[in-house]
Amino acid sequence: MAKNLLSRRNFLQVTAIVAAGPALRGAAWTQSNLDGASTIRSSELAADSEYWEKVAAEYFIDRSITNLENAYWGAMARPVEAAYLECSRFVNRMNVAYVRDAIASQPYSKDLAAVRAQIAQQLGCAAEEIAPTRSGTEALQNLIVNYNRLSPGDSILYADLDFDAMQFAMDYLADRRSAKVVRFTIPEPALRENILECYVRVLRTTVRPKLLLLTHLSHRTGLMMPVAEIARMARQHGVDVILDAAQSWGQVDFRIADLGVDFAGFSLHKWMGAPLGTGFLYIKASRLGDIDPHFENRDWPAEDIRARVLTGTTNFASVLSVPAALDFHTRMGAARKESRLRFLRDYWVNRVQEFKDIEVLTPNDPTLHAGVTSFRLNGKPATWVQQRLLNKYGILTAARKGITKGDAVRVTPALFTRESDLDRLVVALKEMAVMV
Repeated sequence: MAKNLLSRRNFLQVTAIVAAGPALRGAAWTQSNLDGASTIRSSELAADSEYWEKVAAEYFIDRSITNLENAYWGAMARPVEAAYLECSRFVNRMNVAYVRDAIASQPYSKDLAAVRAQIAQQLGCAAEEIAPTRSGTEALQNLIVNYNRLSPGDSILYADLDFDAMQFAMDYLADRRSAKVVRFTIPEPALRENILECYVRVLRTTVRPKLLLLTHLSHRTGLMMPVAEIARMARQHGVDVILDAAQSWGQVDFRIADLGVDFAGFSLHKWMGAPLGTGFLYIKASRLGDIDPHFENRDWPAEDIRARVLTGTTNFASVLSVPAALDFHTRMGAARKESRLRFLRDYWVNRVQEFKDIEVLTPNDPTLHAGVTSFRLNGKPATWVQQRLLNKYGILTAARKGITKGDAVRVTPALFTRESDLDRLVVALKEMAVMV
């Protein structure tokens, strides 16, 4: 690249160039690989180990341990990592002149607009309805604490499976607006019928319900909520929904219109595999006025959604690398990714359910799970199980607290996970179950 700098045109093309260039990656991933697979149904391709070994080669992964803790954040694929490194060099060389739009031929504002447009296209909304954030947590906390339709005495609702930081934000909002917090428990075992009955009951019995926090896919158990049905019920009761989609977008194939919600927060560095420090919030255009601007944001007018976020000094290279992640996701195919993650989940769950001391929390109903699943080993604390798996068997999982009926261990495979990785988990759990 001339003078070691990217022109704006080249910059906007850099992720496509990097994604297409096998020489930059060491593993040959070509468009023909995808074209050949595109004629195969996603459900059939999900079990094709040879194909997924090629996908696994697209990740630089340390296999000294078996990593089944991939819900924290997602590893960047090689083309995304290459784009991130190139963008980091570019931003460092251009420095403040770039992000201040001081160079007419290379304005950051136009590049950022292109990033927003690509995110919006993937989600199925207008670019004016999203604002970049540094995480799903930041996106959701901004939506919650700046929700302005509460009056003293109104009630706000959340469940035990909702993310801790979101629960804290709801508690803060209640104090700030003199509202009442209603916390309820998702039933176990979770079934579609009793989940819907739970939400019907809490919406009917709560005095002056106004705002519901709803998690699409729980970070605690992997339970995937029937969001569209719950959102429709909430609307019938005059209740707004703020949706936590941090764990679902990129793992589950959907568009925002499928869910029927007006407010949502998303992570880009989880299942979309973008660099760390990337997420965004969504506000339906007609509802923008119901979320106050961030109290310190003076960069944008109140009618701009970006006024709802205080960005500070963000990692510009991370943001500019998002299109590379979206491109990899699109080329892989959202339905194909989802089918593979479901296959890996079923691969180990169907076998350990035979062990009498293993309690799988996430239901087998395919409408209520994706790739994430949690379990309990009867008689043993979740933290003990998690440490035993790591220290004796070299398998990394996550102990999840905050579930009303008891903590659990979360297992999260990724696209680079092999069936042999899950075989090791099954063997370990069988031995541990016998120990109990």
